[in-house]
This record gives sequence, C-alpha cells and structure tokens, in this order.
Amino acid sequence: MQKFIILSFIIVSLLVQTACEKTLDVTPPGEFAPGNVLTTEKGIRSVLFSSYAGIQNPTPSRYLINNAEVTTDIGYNTGGAENLTLVQLINFTWDASLGTLQADVWAPTYRAIRDANIVLENISNVNTTDVNRKIYAAEARFLRAYAYDLLYKWFGPVPLRTSTSSDASLARATDEQMKTFIETELTTAIADLPEPGKEEAFARANKGMAWSALAKFYLNTRQWQKAADACQQVIGFSYYQLFPAYEKMFRVENEGNKEMIMVHPCRNQDGFGNWYTAGALPPGFKTSDQVPEYVWTTSMANFATQYRMRSAFTNTLDTVNDHRAILLLRHYVNTNNQWVNLLSTPDNVRSLKYWDNATVGNHSGNDVPVIRYADILLSRAEALNELTGPAQEALDLINQVRRRAGISDLTSTEATSKEVFRDLILRERAWEFYSEGLRREDLLRHDKFISLAKARGVSIAADKHKLFPIPQTEIDANPACKQNPEY
Repeated sequence: MQKFIILSFIIVSLLVQTACEKTLDVTPPGEFAPGNVLTTEKGIRSVLFSSYAGIQNPTPSRYLINNAEVTTDIGYNTGGAENLTLVQLINFTWDASLGTLQADVWAPTYRAIRDANIVLENISNVNTTDVNRKIYAAEARFLRAYAYDLLYKWFGPVPLRTSTSSDASLARATDEQMKTFIETELTTAIADLPEPGKEEAFARANKGMAWSALAKFYLNTRQWQKAADACQQVIGFSYYQLFPAYEKMFRVENEGNKEMIMVHPCRNQDGFGNWYTAGALPPGFKTSDQVPEYVWTTSMANFATQYRMRSAFTNTLDTVNDHRAILLLRHYVNTNNQWVNLLSTPDNVRSLKYWDNATVGNHSGNDVPVIRYADILLSRAEALNELTGPAQEALDLINQVRRRAGISDLTSTEATSKEVFRDLILRERAWEFYSEGLRREDLLRHDKFISLAKARGVSIAADKHKLFPIPQTEIDANPACKQNPEY
C-alpha cells in the first residue's frame, strides 16, 4: 500500500488546487484531471490510501505513545528538544498552543477524514465492480469513524465534517451526536468489509478490525454489554490468537502475526520508520543480556531525549517469571564495554519493545500495534466484570493472557469482588500494553487519571485535564469551534 502514498498526496493536492484555478479555467491534462481521477479505480484507491496514511502515519507514533503515557503512571522523559513538549505533559501544564496536539493528532486525523469523505462522495462514479465499490466505501467509513474516535478520546466532541463541502465555520457536535456517528459508521462499514485474512493487503480494514475498533469504543464509553458482545464477535471469527512468545511478538520478522488486529505499519526508511527505540535507548547503549540479539551499530540513532519508564510501574512486574519484563531494559553494556545498572536511577528503565537490528538512523521497521487480540480478551473480561462481577469466564479470559506471559492464573480467591477484579484487570493491562499508548484511556475509563497524577505530585491535575484543549490554530481558523472548558 505504501507505493500509492506519494501518488495519493499528488492527487489530493491537485484536487485541493482545483478550487483556486477555477477562475483561470485550467484543467490538468490526463488521468490526474479531477474529473478523471475520481472515476478511475487507481485514482480512488490513491485517495483511499491517503486516508490510511493519515491514520497510519508511523513517525508520530512515538508521540502518540509518549503523549498518552507520560501523562500517566507508566511513562517518563528527560533530555533533548522533545522534552520541551513532554515535560508539559508530565507536569499537566499543557495548553492549546502545544504543537504536538495539532501536528501529530488533529491535522493528520482530519486529513484522513477529508480523504475518506472524498472517496465516499465519488465512489458511485468509479469505473470498477460493484464489489470493489462496496469495499472501498466500507474502508472509507471505517477510517472516518476510527479517526473521529481517536479525536473523541483526545478532545471530546469535535466538528463532524462528513462532506468536503462542510462549512469552514462548523460547531462541535454534541456528545451524543459524536457517539452515535462513530457507532453507526463502524456498524455500517462492517457489513461490506472482508473477513479477517481476506483483505487485499496487510493493514487494510476487515470485519475483525472494525469489530475490534467498535469494541474498544464501547469499552471506553462504558457501554459494557455492547463491549462484551463486540469482543465476542472478534473472538467468534476463530481467526485471531495470542502469539506464543510475548518477547518475540513485536519483532519485524513476526509482523503480521494473528495477534495484531490493527497496526501502524513501519519500514526502515524515511517517512515510514518507527522512531520509538531511538529515544528509548540509554546513553551509549551497545547490547544487553536481556535482548542479546539486539546490538547497536553506528548506523542507528540514539536520541538525546530519553523515553523512560516510571519505577512505580516497573517495580510491580515479576522480573523472574513474567516474560513481559524481558523487554523492559534494566541493565546494559555500553559502547565502552561497561556494565550499566539503570535501576540505580529512579524512573530509568527503558522499553525495548520495538528493537530492530536493521534500523537505519531513526527508522526501525517494527509495526506499532493499535489493537491486539490480547486487548480484546482483556476488554471482554473487563466488560463482563462490570456486568456480573468476577465470573469464571472473565477469569478465564485474563488467564489466557497471563499464561502466555508465564505467570500463574488469577483465581476467585484473589478476585473477591467487582472492585478488586477491576483493579486487577487495570494492573494486567499496564503490564501487557506498556509502550503501546493505551494507558491514558485505561486510566480515564477507570476514573484514576486525575487521582494518580495527584498521588505522584502533580497538584494542579484537575478534571479539565481529562481532555486535551482543541489546538489554538483550529480555534483561530474556526470561530464556531469552542474551546474545552477552563482552557
């Protein structure tokens, strides 16, 4: 799919430029003419893939991970220019001028929405089969719904732009309008998407991906029965499964495994690379017996900024038995062949979830997971617990994940109540999904985002921080879009 991305940017640019050229009556010749682009299958696919690029743009994945984790009890950061942004997130001093909110979240997500709208408005005119038209439309609906779900998690209700002719000045949707739109779009898309494993190319949308996105939407909006049912739809495909070895699941050679339901695809090249490890590597890293296969070379980057993990989190893992602890770097050998103990400094353990021996500069090739099958199992366990308490089915679901990690089963003698099991599930999710950008939404759903911030000394943390501010650039450009309260 990546070979279409540059082409898609050219096509979308031409479409945008057409409005400026109307007074000159200039029409680009050939297949790139707007009247031709959106009637050919190649043209419409390129615009569709441009929408995917807005969602799957991997380089900002390090921001999407860090932005969602340094605000929580898991992530931390020091050093380098990037710390100028991340320290505001760590200390809850962010405001509407914080550049990452616009550049890494708002702008690319709305570009994906724009491109999905273009596809949906023109798909009926495309010279292709009825089957293809339905699939392309379903993919566009999925991408648009997922994009709005992402914006909703970060900013709350936003302007619902469902047409390329939407007014430039557009008010934010109500909360109910926002939730109804996301749910309706995802359920509509599911009908015409292919079965899991039948999609045309890796990382293209399928029914399992859409049901999973819907399940997470229901979970985060506390629609417990719907969340449980949607998770069961994913389980019922009998396609997805836990990858046997957690510590090997994220390697490039294992990408595309059946645990990965939705990912940000990455490659060892500019524009497609996963940059996370370049920031997670400690100074002068050479190798470690925790991941002896990974050896730093001079062709790899080691950023001045340091993506670190909080000791209060890393100290909770069983470093003897839990395989998930293997990828949390606690010591290493540096380029001077000296052994360095990261535990001697607080909040200094590093995540090497995305190491890649073929890294070129910043660019590792590891795909970044968005939704994994383990998430679906734990999400159904959580929803069932909210509905009926710690029943055996919910215990069985969490224990599938624990057994893969190499630790003992939870039992009813430990999960003694709904409240106790709720906390055990939240703890399990921290161990399972660190460095995947899920912690902020998990803490918000469990009503612990603000209280845990206060507990670690962020005294200014308040309810307003449960949402990020709408970027000031959007407020300036769209006066009808009102800012979140107290920003």
